[in-house]
Amino acid sequence: MKTKQMLTLDDAKKIVAAAEAEALANNWAVVISVVDDGGHLLLLQRLDNAPLMSTGIAPAKAKSAALGKRDTKIFEDIINNGRYAFMTVPGMDGMLEGGVAILIEGQCVGAVGVSGVKSTEDVQIARAGIAALGL
Repeated sequence: MKTKQMLTLDDAKKIVAAAEAEALANNWAVVISVVDDGGHLLLLQRLDNAPLMSTGIAPAKAKSAALGKRDTKIFEDIINNGRYAFMTVPGMDGMLEGGVAILIEGQCVGAVGVSGVKSTEDVQIARAGIAALGL
């Protein structure tokens, strides 16, 4: 049997706290979500004045990053480069930049999805959250 690392609720809280701090430091109203390696929601936080639609987009980005074991920008680029059939991949609804996989020694343990500002800013917030884990 193999042993695998897992995100805990405490890990998710650390991620969200650091991501929130990054968003607030830049005056960005966003939704932050953290999922496990199967794309199941561990924690979702909507900052004041975040777009309502972002409550669906952020977890979808996180789920796509976790299931794909890579950042969602890769999927968005695939689609933007003409591989439109990729949009039909089952269970992958958030193939927009802003989902960041959490990798430990090459193993995906979960992901963070952020929505509410520019995609590059969403990624900045997600990475700030992941950095709180000290990986």
